[in-house]
Amino acid sequence: MGLFFADDRYDESRRMQGFGRYKQLLSFYAGRWVKVNLLAVLGGLPLAAGIAAAILTSSVLVLIPASLAGGAVFGPFLAALYDSIFRGLRDAPGSWREHFRRSWKQNAKASLLPGALVGLLVGMYAFMLYMMWVAQTPPTLGTVAVVLFGALLFFAFNLLYWPQLVLFRQSAGARLYNAVLFTLKYFWRVMGAAALLLLWTVVFLLFAPWTLLLVPFLGLWFILFVCELALYSRLDSAFHIEAQFRALEGDPWRESDENET
Repeated sequence: MGLFFADDRYDESRRMQGFGRYKQLLSFYAGRWVKVNLLAVLGGLPLAAGIAAAILTSSVLVLIPASLAGGAVFGPFLAALYDSIFRGLRDAPGSWREHFRRSWKQNAKASLLPGALVGLLVGMYAFMLYMMWVAQTPPTLGTVAVVLFGALLFFAFNLLYWPQLVLFRQSAGARLYNAVLFTLKYFWRVMGAAALLLLWTVVFLLFAPWTLLLVPFLGLWFILFVCELALYSRLDSAFHIEAQFRALEGDPWRESDENET
């Protein structure tokens, strides 16, 4: 146990390192992330329904507006999920309900357009994969490689863009610029995290529809948590996340460290 669920067999009075930190975060925040994940899944239902309708009718004219509208609805829910994960990574105080309401108040408007674009790209990928699946001629290895590489870049961009959206007040251009620079500086770390997300997605698609039963409870939050945890120390070093929020939210570990000394 401990890979997916809380494990209390360690010292919780201080911030752990390495795999201990992974288990510590699960013990503290897994319950709230499951709840926010469930709300995010509900927020993604219009997008899923629109993509399904486009595939069933084989119509791009249905796909584009349905994906844009569904993605715009999904955007604030996805931002709230990223916000909750990063509040956990920096040990922010407060309840999940408070964080969820605050995220909607702060990030809903800014997440509409990114959400719509994410919805459009997800819809296009889903439609394209369906067309490849039903095609009489199977796709070449080169085509599959291009599709996977495009998905890898898409996942890498999302892993860097959405954290900036929920953490800082910036323009979209600044977030894009920062994402490119961060990727160039920590290329293999970013690509490794994106590859984990891609592998997770491929497994869910290959074993569908059975894996769809896991989506409300495990499908979104867990892999995003693992990927962002792998990037967090570099993100904190580049953007000074904890230094900026410590004065506002306090440091929950400072008191315990002082008591130990």
